[in-house]
Amino acid sequence: MSKRQTMSLTLEDPRIVEFDVRTDEMLVNMGPQHPSTHGVLRLLLKTDGEIIHEVTPHIGYLHRCAEKIGENLSPPQWIPYTDRMDYLAAMNMNLGFALTIEKLIGMDVPEKAMTLRVIIAELGRIASHLVGMGAYGLDLGSFSPFLYAFREREIILDLFEEACGARLTYSYLTIGGATHDLPGEITIPPGLAQLTGRNPNLRLQWVDALRMFLDWMAPRIQEYHTLLTRNAIFIRRTVDLGILTREMAISYGCTGPVLRGSGVDHDLRRDGEPIYTRMYQGYKYKIPVAPFADPEFGSIPREVVLGDNWCRFFVRMMEVAQSIEIVRQALDRYPTSKGEYRLPFKLNQKLPTDEVYLETEAPRGQMGFYVVGDGDAEPFRARAKSSCFCNLSVTGPLCQGILIADIPAIVGSLDIVMGEIDR
Repeated sequence: MSKRQTMSLTLEDPRIVEFDVRTDEMLVNMGPQHPSTHGVLRLLLKTDGEIIHEVTPHIGYLHRCAEKIGENLSPPQWIPYTDRMDYLAAMNMNLGFALTIEKLIGMDVPEKAMTLRVIIAELGRIASHLVGMGAYGLDLGSFSPFLYAFREREIILDLFEEACGARLTYSYLTIGGATHDLPGEITIPPGLAQLTGRNPNLRLQWVDALRMFLDWMAPRIQEYHTLLTRNAIFIRRTVDLGILTREMAISYGCTGPVLRGSGVDHDLRRDGEPIYTRMYQGYKYKIPVAPFADPEFGSIPREVVLGDNWCRFFVRMMEVAQSIEIVRQALDRYPTSKGEYRLPFKLNQKLPTDEVYLETEAPRGQMGFYVVGDGDAEPFRARAKSSCFCNLSVTGPLCQGILIADIPAIVGSLDIVMGEIDR
């Protein structure tokens, strides 16, 4: 057979095409330099074409040895390190550690300090969920809600700045209460003045500015629902995707909106230890839990599946509305609350020889602190238990069999802050 004849047979052989049409498994890095992973998370993807076979999260890009540092500082000195854990909900981190030390030393803070803490912690929850909502919409291609969310969050940060002088890492809620009482007269925040049509030089009480913001914010939640929650494109990107069953959520130790989005009715503001739950005694609020049977939560798209991305997102949106109502009730209580805003705690105060562990309901789940005292001013051990670590651990099973393009939708629905994991 000639060379020409051989080439002809080879080219015309149908088996050649059949053998060449195949795909190989590939390892693809998503992050850490990627918009949806926020520059601090690396996902190692094992793919077959566009289909995900396996996802392995790689952490550690923000590790700062905070827990070891905490063993060489007194509790008030370590408060700023809690700010850097969940830096989008720093007030809630401050509160969790302060309550842990108070549990260790047997301190009961006054009613006024507890009411102040409720105001600040729930405002922090609103600000955190606004970032989560806005960034999630941005990851899925919706730009406008991101701008609106940061507009509202900016007003909260202005109020925080008036209270403690900081806008991100506060160190405000401390052992015994807070570093300062709520401010008196302030100049209206610029964003609030613009949104409400007030004079930008208007002087008013801090609590009145907060009431004005809440009155403006509450009706705007429906706008977010129009832009995102019930948007047809958003629903297609989130419904029936990333389904986390009730059993899997419990097995992996998920907490917060991730757990409640799977139908588990558990919130430490109601179900936690007395030193924490007494802060919320007497407040009227509801805990949003999928499948959202309460008509107050509004109509639910019929395509929604229990435990999917949409459910986790909707829990956070409903928590914003509930936190607004809690803050309003706390503002009504504050003028008549008994006691001072803080009990004294010396920088070199000795810690008893004992160990304590306490969890609080942070915006992303149950944040725990473990402290061991040995009679010295510095703890013998200081550890933190991250809610985001457990929530991130379900990424692998949730992403199996999906398209690469759907990974940002699943990871974004978990609302991870890596500073909480990489301590």
